[in-house]
Amino acid sequence: MLSCDICGETVTSEPDMKAHLLIVHMESEVVCPFCKLSGVNYDEMCFHIETAHFEQNELERNFERISTIQYGTSENGKDNTPQCRMEVNSSIHSACASNHPKISAQSLPKDCTLKHKAFYSENLTESRKFPKSKEKQCDLSKIKGSVYETMYSPPDCPFCGKIEDCSQDMETHVKTKHANLLDTPLEDCDQPLYNCPMCGLICTNYHILQEHVDLHLEESSFGQGMDRVQCSRDLELAHHLQQEEDRRRKSEESRQEMEEFQKLQRQYGLDNSGGYKQQQLRNMEREVNRGRMHPSEFHKRRADMMESLAIGIDDGKTKTSGIIEALHRYYQNAAPDVRRVWLSTVVDHFQSSFGDRGWGCGYRNFQMLLSSLLQNDAYDDCLKGISVPCIPKIQSMIEDAWKEGFDPQGASQLNNRLQGTKAWIGACEVYTLLTSLRVKCHIVDFHKSTGPLGTHPRLFEWILNYYSSEGEGSQKVVCTSKPPIYLQHQGHSRTVVGIEERKNRTLCLLIFDPGCPSREMQKLLKQDVEASNLKQLRKFVGNLKHKQYQIVSVEGVLTSEEKVARRQASQVFTAEKIP
Repeated sequence: MLSCDICGETVTSEPDMKAHLLIVHMESEVVCPFCKLSGVNYDEMCFHIETAHFEQNELERNFERISTIQYGTSENGKDNTPQCRMEVNSSIHSACASNHPKISAQSLPKDCTLKHKAFYSENLTESRKFPKSKEKQCDLSKIKGSVYETMYSPPDCPFCGKIEDCSQDMETHVKTKHANLLDTPLEDCDQPLYNCPMCGLICTNYHILQEHVDLHLEESSFGQGMDRVQCSRDLELAHHLQQEEDRRRKSEESRQEMEEFQKLQRQYGLDNSGGYKQQQLRNMEREVNRGRMHPSEFHKRRADMMESLAIGIDDGKTKTSGIIEALHRYYQNAAPDVRRVWLSTVVDHFQSSFGDRGWGCGYRNFQMLLSSLLQNDAYDDCLKGISVPCIPKIQSMIEDAWKEGFDPQGASQLNNRLQGTKAWIGACEVYTLLTSLRVKCHIVDFHKSTGPLGTHPRLFEWILNYYSSEGEGSQKVVCTSKPPIYLQHQGHSRTVVGIEERKNRTLCLLIFDPGCPSREMQKLLKQDVEASNLKQLRKFVGNLKHKQYQIVSVEGVLTSEEKVARRQASQVFTAEKIP
């Protein structure tokens, strides 16, 4: 039995095979599987595919070469007998391995041949019609010659691998040397068979199998190389994207840090937007534009401000005096729920003005404390010739204390400059300034809550001990010789001028707040003061819930030697901590 290599048709004899080839394949229309060219014969189509589509598909070229070898004309001009048994080229099997079913010994016909139906496309397996004119056959011979010269490859034996010059010689070799194998199924052959471990292809020669496996390995190596290249590109892209993300994140972090820094600068008055004088003028101009201040009033206040800045003394326009005396009268005649009250020495209240609103509380509380010391004869020696200074003058005095060597760390944090800025000051700056004036003072840090719900009962107890330390008495109102206490917490500061002890044993601080308007403080000067007027002064334990509080208490006058010792100690600032 013979099998057609083109369509797999099985015939009984060689003449039947020739008739089959002539009728089915030689007289049918040929169509190019790549560009659909038609109207040419089989060999012309082979020439067209080889020249026009040489690199388009290696698989089709290999099969076309095998087909040309088997059915073309040999060099001696004899027609080659169609051979239905062929050994598949290793490169073809390699290319087919992933696209076609595995070939096994059971799938082969009994004549030990391989049929290649998968290669031919629909167009090529259709019946072909060749021109019968002598003129076209002549042209065909010329085309065949040129095609065979470039496409012919000597056939090799599918059983032993021997190479012959032409298909006729190979047929003779197979019939003489391997006649016993032609009628014996592959599974019954004595000659060993070799299975490809990668695709299952059966080979009769291990050299062929080796070449076939090498093609697999080359293909695998190429695929791995492409994978490595792709992986390398992916890693490079990922690295590039990560770098871009890092740069974008760092840029965003830098921008946020700068915004936070600028916000803090504005908050603490270090943004170079001017100081007390500039803010005072801007706010007064705004009041004039809004119709709240007459232009003549603006010019009068401006002149008073310039005079105050020139002499360095506060103009007293935000000061309220006589409140301690008024409180003494009130507690003598009213306040039935108060068991006892302790009041500091006389102190004036100073309100924040247009020039320091939002940042000047520390300066105003220092003015309150200094106003009390200036009215206390015990401090005449160290404060001789000093009046309550204006805010720019206080800034200048703190800078002078820094120049003497007090608190170098605090000075560096504020860039050693306060004048012309809206920089906040706190307990450390007040301590530095008082110590430079030889006023003995003490900082106490209540750094964490000592009561339920974030309260600070130890702070109240300390202030009570401070004012009641001069001795016990039977009177309800005790006017002590103690100066007021500077009280600092996050974002604000106030002045403690006394403390109440209620009949239920609870404590209540009396506090002057620079944020309280002067018109409200002046209500306390009336003869008929009501309890509601003291609401702005009274602060119970539950009213003070900030995380941390610091106080500056005045204790007397320093000698020159003590001043030098405290200046040296301020190189590393320390404070008493409670608890």
